[in-house]
Amino acid sequence: MSVLRTRGLSVRVEARAVLVVLLLVAVALAVSVVLIGTGDYPLSPAEVTRTLTGGGTAAQEFIVNELRLPRVLVALLVGASLALSGAVFQSVSRNPLGSPDVLGLGQGSTVGALLVIVLFQGDQTAVAAGALAGGLLSGAAIYLLAWQKGVHGQRFVLVGIAMSAILVSVIGYLLTKADLTDAARATLWMVGSLNGRDWSQVWPLLCVCAVLVPVLLGQGRGLRMLEMGEDAAHALGVRVERTRLTALTCAVLLAAAATSAAGPIAFVALSAPQIARRLTRSPGPCLVASACTGAALLVTADWGAQRLFGADQLPVGVLTGMLGGCYLLWLLYAERKGGRL
Repeated sequence: MSVLRTRGLSVRVEARAVLVVLLLVAVALAVSVVLIGTGDYPLSPAEVTRTLTGGGTAAQEFIVNELRLPRVLVALLVGASLALSGAVFQSVSRNPLGSPDVLGLGQGSTVGALLVIVLFQGDQTAVAAGALAGGLLSGAAIYLLAWQKGVHGQRFVLVGIAMSAILVSVIGYLLTKADLTDAARATLWMVGSLNGRDWSQVWPLLCVCAVLVPVLLGQGRGLRMLEMGEDAAHALGVRVERTRLTALTCAVLLAAAATSAAGPIAFVALSAPQIARRLTRSPGPCLVASACTGAALLVTADWGAQRLFGADQLPVGVLTGMLGGCYLLWLLYAERKGGRL
């Protein structure tokens, strides 16, 4: 670890964390190039790179820039957004099982999307808006129900799990009331998929990330102090409730925006922050490393969903669900073995 000082400011730099972030960015970019070249019209990495820099043929530019690049960008942004959201939830709850899809945020977005599909037969834009609204309302409800002279980790997790159970029941009810066409459409959305994603999903999500990510990174020191306890954080000058509320608001918005763009993709928010923490061996939520881990995980999973099952291309949510379930079992075993569960 080293400290950089310039004009009265000091920034702590951890060499291992910087190296991990650079490697994760390299992996995410390399897999993205390979993923763009994957499909019925295959392109080599050199052709993809040449096309992205404006040197491809007209056909290559159409395939890369209009058909495949938006999907990859959505994967990167969704993965980073979910990972950041999961890092905040785990930091605030001080629980490695705390994540949006465990604590009811994903289920809230699903209810919002299903209401639009089942009751109003809305188009893709309306479904995305419903998912965003559902995620925000469920996040606000969890925070308010968990509030009692502040929000504490255990109560926050318990309220989130209870809210998740209620929302799962609502999802089941809405599916039973839908006709076959709407039920099939809703079920496909609930799996979580990047198929058919275009620039109309990229720009809104990019704008959300451009606004919220810097705000969230600015709360990194406060979140790190909060993990030592509220009294210690307050003694070190952290405005506890303000920091917690700002971070949770950003996390809820990021998770809801990611879900509205790609559906409820499972376990990225749960696993990415823990993987980042183990790779960097750094205290605190490791926000930058978590975002890079989430982006790399999701583009890699999307490549695997397209290439590892022969002619059948799975929605990426199916693959992340399978891998995430195995990871969750391992995490529960590790927590129990360590006497923390």
